[in-house]
Amino acid sequence: MRLQKFLSASGICSRRQGETYILDGRVQVNGRVVNTLGTQVDPEADTVAVDGRPVALVDEKVYIALNKPRGYVTSCDHPGERIVLDLVDIPQRIYPVGRLDKDSTGLLLLTNDGRLHHRLSHPSFDHEKEYDVTVDRPVSDNALARMAGGMHVKGRRTRPARVRRLSRHRFRIVLQEGRNRQIRRMVKQLGLRVRELKRVRMAGIRMDRLASGTSRHLTASEIRGLLKGIGDGGGRT
Repeated sequence: MRLQKFLSASGICSRRQGETYILDGRVQVNGRVVNTLGTQVDPEADTVAVDGRPVALVDEKVYIALNKPRGYVTSCDHPGERIVLDLVDIPQRIYPVGRLDKDSTGLLLLTNDGRLHHRLSHPSFDHEKEYDVTVDRPVSDNALARMAGGMHVKGRRTRPARVRRLSRHRFRIVLQEGRNRQIRRMVKQLGLRVRELKRVRMAGIRMDRLASGTSRHLTASEIRGLLKGIGDGGGRT
């Protein structure tokens, strides 16, 4: 098993973060620092540690939905800031799937399943994310149509989206991509400003009545749906 995959499967971090740990010299195999990506390890024979602390493969997978409040950073470690993991009290080490801006709220998935994390986070997989957006001034039908058809943001055209008006100042938008601050940048190009941005659905998971700052374990049927959804996807593994 590749070392970065082992770290992800152990619940320490995502696979991408594991690569950073390796390159930074924070990972030891059998007592020796390893900083080469792609290094192979035997989970049954080799001893792996991060920052000197032994890690092992995770037997029990955990899948949690959190209603992220405003003011929390989507990170496992961010000195001086409140992080989303502060809101979840469980013994297993978990990490967030994807990101929500500090000022954004709503549904965030957390897990120690590295494969699910990779499949839901990587841009090559077309998992839908639905947002409830409130802006500072009335949004025109033309503006909604522009967002639905795709807009040029930071030199690249956004993919088509599904957009539905809820009121003069509020709309729902469904994306199949997760570019940094994408909705806020699209809205700014339209001459508007986002007042509230809440994610209400990710893949097949809905936030429903989950109170702000609280979390719940996914149901067995929700977990089956997620795992089924990543079983045959394309992209890198």
